[in-house]
Amino acid sequence: MNAFTIKDLENLSGIKAHTIRIWEQRYAFLKPQRTDTNIRYYSNDELKKLLNIALLNKYGYKISHINRMTSSEIEDKILTLVQTEAQQEKIVNDLLRNMIDLDMNAFEVILDDQIKNKDIDKVIMQVIFPFLEKVGILWVTNHIIPAQEHLVSNIIRQKLIVGIENINSYMHTNKTALLFLPEGEHHELGLLFACYLFKSHGLNIFYMGADSPITDVGFIIKQKLPDLIFTHLISLPPNFNFDKFLTSLANISGNTPVIISGQIQAHHKKNSYHNISFKHSMADVMEQASSI
Repeated sequence: MNAFTIKDLENLSGIKAHTIRIWEQRYAFLKPQRTDTNIRYYSNDELKKLLNIALLNKYGYKISHINRMTSSEIEDKILTLVQTEAQQEKIVNDLLRNMIDLDMNAFEVILDDQIKNKDIDKVIMQVIFPFLEKVGILWVTNHIIPAQEHLVSNIIRQKLIVGIENINSYMHTNKTALLFLPEGEHHELGLLFACYLFKSHGLNIFYMGADSPITDVGFIIKQKLPDLIFTHLISLPPNFNFDKFLTSLANISGNTPVIISGQIQAHHKKNSYHNISFKHSMADVMEQASSI
């Protein structure tokens, strides 16, 4: 069983921790346990329940009304939500619940149904990437079991690769982008997602993938002279020296623009290199990539 903090619940549901505490005092649907040091923690079932409650509350149901519903009634009400955004959030929450429950068959069925009924790019933008952002939150806070992440990552990886292979972009450019993850970083999904977006916008891609030594990255930069360098950082080993990595990357990239995104860079404030920029969302990444 996973154990989630109140901060996890806030990040995953969008409900502020202060509000969650008030709900606990007034209503009966959340009953956290406490550690020996009196810190709240929540079970899988409580996280899944809060995701449903937060969704209904966001789209017009009063919390006092939701509190009187049974779990079945809450599920039924969610199915009646007609807003497009609500349905997308429901799908992302369903994927998260299936990951927590290790129900990989149900997880893949949801993705396959979405891909069947929508263009793959819409599924990636509206479902897969929002899901990955939530998984990234759990990974950084160490509140996801690695086996859970590995199972869903392999399924999503297969879908992304198929999407990349089937791109038929009407946009053409002679610009090139080099995509890599540094040594010790094995979370490749964000990089694959960027590869899909870049290729769909007509860029030619040099894809080095995960766990790439910086010397190898430098060799490719020297040989191929890319117009853009991109990396996406989620979880690095404890001995990874981020400042040293930035210095090495600045030295081998010259004046070539470098974009770094992902959970790790969001917590790193220092950057004194003119050609390296930190981006907090894939939309920001694409905005800069389109300007090269």
